[in-house]
Amino acid sequence: MGEHTSRSLSKANFDDIYDRADPRAYFCELAALDYEVPRHGQQVFRGVLDTLAARDPTVVDLCCSYGINAALLGHDLELSDLYDRYCGEQTTGLSRDELVAADRAFYAARRCPDAPTVIGVDVASQAVDYALDVGLLDTGAAEDLEQHDPSPELAREVARADLITVTGGIGYITERTFERVLDCTSPDRRPWVAGLCLRTVPYTPIAAALARKGLVTERLEGRTFPQRRFADQQERDYALRTLVTRGIDPQGKESEGAYHVEVYLSRPAVAVAQQPINAMFADLL
Repeated sequence: MGEHTSRSLSKANFDDIYDRADPRAYFCELAALDYEVPRHGQQVFRGVLDTLAARDPTVVDLCCSYGINAALLGHDLELSDLYDRYCGEQTTGLSRDELVAADRAFYAARRCPDAPTVIGVDVASQAVDYALDVGLLDTGAAEDLEQHDPSPELAREVARADLITVTGGIGYITERTFERVLDCTSPDRRPWVAGLCLRTVPYTPIAAALARKGLVTERLEGRTFPQRRFADQQERDYALRTLVTRGIDPQGKESEGAYHVEVYLSRPAVAVAQQPINAMFADLL
C-alpha cells in the first residue's frame, strides 16, 4: 500500500523500513516526510465502496504493506492516529509479540460494523505477516504477481473481489499484476479498480490492460493530492525533470516540494455512464 523501495537512483530508498517485523520504523520515517497518501486513499476508497453498495464487500489491496489501507477502511481511525500510535510512547519498547497483542485489541475495539473483507498482496512477507497477525487483513499473500501467476489459494480469494485498490505501488507493479489479478475474476463480474498514482508514473499501460478486461478508466479531473515531501534536492530534481519529460506542469504542485498523485477509477461502461468520477467525488473538488 505504501511507500515502496526505489528502483531509481534519484528516488529515495526505503528498503530498510519496508519489510520489518512491525511498522514502527516505517511510520516514524515517513511521518518525517509528511507521508499522507493513505489519508486520501481512505476518502477515495470509502467513496467507491459507497457507490458500489456491495453487500459485505471484498477489497484486494495491492502493495498492502503493513495493512494501512485496511486499518483506515475498516476502523474508526485517521492516519494521524496511526502516526501517534507507532511513533509515540505507547508502543516504544514493546517487543513484537507485545505489540501484536496490543494491536489486536486496539484494532478490534475500533472496527467498524460495515468493515470490508480485505485481501492483502505484497512481496514484503514480514509486513503481510504483521497485518495478518493483528487482524487487519482477512487474507494475506506475500506473492510477486509481476513475475508469477497467483497461487491457487490467492486466485480463489481474489475471484470474489468487488474492488481492487492501490495507493503507493504503481510503478513498482505494472499492468502485469493487474492482468493476473483480473484473470482470476469472471468476465461477468469484474471488480472495480481504484488507484492513486504518482504524476511521475504513466497510468496509460494499466488503463489499456483494464480496457482489455472490459473496464473503462477515468481520471479525477481538476484535483491532485500530495503524497509526501521530497526527501532531498536530488529527489525533487528527479521528479521535476520526469514531469517535464512527460509534458506535465509541476507548478503549484511538485514545484512546492512534494510528490502528487492522481486518482483513477476503472469500472464497466454502464457504471461510468450512470455516475462519472467527477460527479462521484464532487465533494473533493
